[in-house]
Amino acid sequence: MYEVWSRSGLEVPLPKPGRSLDHPASLCVSWSLKYGLQSVFLPHSPIVQLNVGGRLYSTLLSTLRQCPGSKLADMFSGSPKLRTDAEGRHFIDRDGTHFGKVLEFLRSETLPSENVWEVYREALFYDLKPLVKQLEESAPLFGEMVARQQFLARVPNYKENLEVIIRIARAEAMASRHSDVIVCILRTEEDVTRYNNAINDLDANKESVVRFGPWKASPTVGDLLDCIKKDIEAKGYKISFKPHSAEKGFVFKSYDFFHKLIFTWW
Repeated sequence: MYEVWSRSGLEVPLPKPGRSLDHPASLCVSWSLKYGLQSVFLPHSPIVQLNVGGRLYSTLLSTLRQCPGSKLADMFSGSPKLRTDAEGRHFIDRDGTHFGKVLEFLRSETLPSENVWEVYREALFYDLKPLVKQLEESAPLFGEMVARQQFLARVPNYKENLEVIIRIARAEAMASRHSDVIVCILRTEEDVTRYNNAINDLDANKESVVRFGPWKASPTVGDLLDCIKKDIEAKGYKISFKPHSAEKGFVFKSYDFFHKLIFTWW
């Protein structure tokens, strides 16, 4: 049997069972010309040509269906669901840079050694649960998702404070190369009891000081500062930090609590 389809919805007659054809591929081409078909499957061809955001791939249909129930398998199951490009390749309108790594996993369960987060996002998009699970158990993602994110979940208002920091920095960026934002990091409940005296003697606009903590976990103040820097830079900003110096006679050591985040704009 020879399978032919078209987005136009035309019903194309197929050869009767048992009928022999000398040139089936030519017949398919002639049908495509006659009926204006936009995509043709050659007889019993298990190979699928793909165009993923301009990157070209070839693979077996069985590879694409390797994870039943996934979005990717559904694209190539039942009636055609994808558009085709000018050459008849199935077109997926998505950046195809890391799609090859997805295919490698489907073929041989090989996990990527680099660009792990990018491949993870592709696995989520195509709903490839086995790949998602194995990537989440790999060292790069496990460290981020289980260790770092679990720590940050114990720091009150962490994500909200990052947005406040960025908002303050942008407000102070007018005609400046740098913006400074003061953060106060209170590691323990004891630090909280000392906070009021410390903030009253601070030589900065107290309303713009962003406060973090306390938290119940082993990471240190330095660890939290590293997290703040990493997450803000992930948004495209360039920052550094250093202990904030206060006026002379300051009762408590300013570097115990206060740190200056420096945004560099150009």
